[in-house]
Amino acid sequence: MAKNEKHALESNLEVVLMHLLKYKYQPPRRSRSWLLTLREHRLRLHRSLRDSPSLRPYLLQVLSACYSNARKLADETGLSLAKFPELPIFTPEQVLDEDFLPD
Repeated sequence: MAKNEKHALESNLEVVLMHLLKYKYQPPRRSRSWLLTLREHRLRLHRSLRDSPSLRPYLLQVLSACYSNARKLADETGLSLAKFPELPIFTPEQVLDEDFLPD
């Protein structure tokens, strides 16, 4: 597996996780832009997994670290970092599910 494939997967995973956190914890600020970002980066994840099926175990391996990074990036919301749970709250299936949105 090429290093750049892994990096791209991690980057897209972090964006999806960050937007899922923003969507969950800032309901009044939900926007079409957030939904479009989720769709775009989920499609990128699906494309990566389709083109390199061997990346699926890697996604599972890095989900926790990517969630931790996404949690830190979600501070752009202005919410305290403590607002976001420390452990991942989204399953791999939810992250990849194009129809999943947190309550």
